[in-house]
Amino acid sequence: MTFPQPSAGAARTALLEAVTAVGDEAVALLAGARGDTPIPGAAWTVAEAAAHLAMANELMAALAVGEERPYGDGTPGSLAAANEASLAERPERRPAVLAGEIARWAREFTAAAGPRAGTEPVRTPLGPMDLDTLGAYLLTHMLGHLYDIAVALGRPHPIDRHRAALTLPFLRTAMPRVVDARAAAGHRACYRLRIRGLDGFAVTFTDGAAVVSREPPRRPDCTILTGPVAFLLIALGRYTATAALTRGKVLAWGRRPWLAPAFPALFAAP
Repeated sequence: MTFPQPSAGAARTALLEAVTAVGDEAVALLAGARGDTPIPGAAWTVAEAAAHLAMANELMAALAVGEERPYGDGTPGSLAAANEASLAERPERRPAVLAGEIARWAREFTAAAGPRAGTEPVRTPLGPMDLDTLGAYLLTHMLGHLYDIAVALGRPHPIDRHRAALTLPFLRTAMPRVVDARAAAGHRACYRLRIRGLDGFAVTFTDGAAVVSREPPRRPDCTILTGPVAFLLIALGRYTATAALTRGKVLAWGRRPWLAPAFPALFAAP
């Protein structure tokens, strides 16, 4: 079942409000935190993840103003190298200070983006996109890293159904750009992705290249049904499709339903 979607203006207001709110929530999340707490499954500590977020939010705010800020070439490897270089250049590691910067730059982004048309083109670390998709990119990025920080600290994370839904314009845009060339080499399949309560979309692979479309161009090989939160966590690599399928958070059917567990591995999240 698909519920009525908000108008473009209402969706834009909701996106900018979410960016501001999530940035502000970083302050409470990091209050009293030990910066040297390791992030489970990652090489960063809480302080390093927070420093990365502060830097990224500043970058996104600059892009929203219209500045040109080169940052890697869009490939996962170049973005990882740019991340490490930026961390080395910014020695601040006090969680409370970094939380304030995360919140400040999130607000600067909304202040800069608000008066501009959401359709205005901008250049980003993942290539060209419109301003509203950049806002969804910023929200996605904050939610992912604040989720990691929350898990490390044993505190509530900021992801909910409403916010996960707001990330979808970015996730759809990013998918073809973050295909793992090695994993997808020679792959041919049509996937229909259905997200509970929201509009679905299709991802079609032809010889390893992915095309995202509103409707599948042919009969899907595999239909995958999940909720917004599970979809976001799987897309960010924070939750495996196999675990989600086992727990009933993801359902799959079609001519080739066995393709579902390996679908996320066709992409390399930057």
